[in-house]
Amino acid sequence: MTHDNGLRGAAMLTFTALAWGAMFAVAKSALTTIDAFHLSALRYGPAAVVMLAILALVEGPRALLPGRDAWRLWLFGSLGFAGFSILGFLGIAGSTPEHAAIIVALLPLLTTLMNWLLRGRRPAGMVLVSTLVALAGVVLVVTRGRFRIDELASWHADAMVLAGATCWIAYTMGAATLPQLSAMRYTALSMAFGALSIVAITVAATIAGVATAPAWPHVHGLWREIAYLSLVAGVAAVLAWNAGINALGAANGVLFINLVPVTAFAIGVAQGHRFGAVEVVGASMTLAALVASNLAGRVAGGRLPMPASASASGSARLTPSLRTCG
Repeated sequence: MTHDNGLRGAAMLTFTALAWGAMFAVAKSALTTIDAFHLSALRYGPAAVVMLAILALVEGPRALLPGRDAWRLWLFGSLGFAGFSILGFLGIAGSTPEHAAIIVALLPLLTTLMNWLLRGRRPAGMVLVSTLVALAGVVLVVTRGRFRIDELASWHADAMVLAGATCWIAYTMGAATLPQLSAMRYTALSMAFGALSIVAITVAATIAGVATAPAWPHVHGLWREIAYLSLVAGVAAVLAWNAGINALGAANGVLFINLVPVTAFAIGVAQGHRFGAVEVVGASMTLAALVASNLAGRVAGGRLPMPASASASGSARLTPSLRTCG
């Protein structure tokens, strides 16, 4: 890796982390006008079209054909994009962007635990300790030090964000079952299938009275927020993440995940939010645990638990633990 490549990689990963960190605040603002179902559809509909166009340009039109992988792409895309987006937005609507960001920051550690449970890949002892510390930090952030359920106004909303994150873990682990697909192809095709599922779920929720179709003036009034969620956080940030990981490698790249909750908390402070000492301590515990886990992974094997591997085209393929916020 040359110095210039390293700087470019760091710049791209920083952009991604900042974009994803701001995404939660932007979504929270939009959710005051548009419900989680329709906002998800408005986000991933355009994003999927753009990603498919980029895929066709980079890998050729034939890459748009899913072939026999269609059903798995639909399953994982529905879990990842529909599950993560709808559940995540429902959670953010009832919680705070900062809580959502700190929960989502746990994805690499939670993925490690899922690999242990489902694939028998036991992580190093330090990684397990880091995971417990990170979870304790999240609990402090979410509860603000108050552990009585009846006093926690947003615990159920935070639980929905965690459920959405779990769906994303299933999606990212699904990538390992399709090694013949490049990272770009897996992302674009699964996003397209996921977008179709989001539309179907949104239509069903609207018919059932669970969701309400927004009026056109409301959608038009939020075009900046929708464009940000779709094109910046949903497309540009994902492409920058892929390129940044290719330049710096997985072990270095994953450290930039720490900037996501930091960005969310910084935006909250700029908006006038005041965080208690317990929330600050909890967030600090989680971030420190993420760094410690990464360092432990380097010592244990010189790599992350699920390292990037070269795809057939020669480009680095993202690992499940690194496909973070889509």
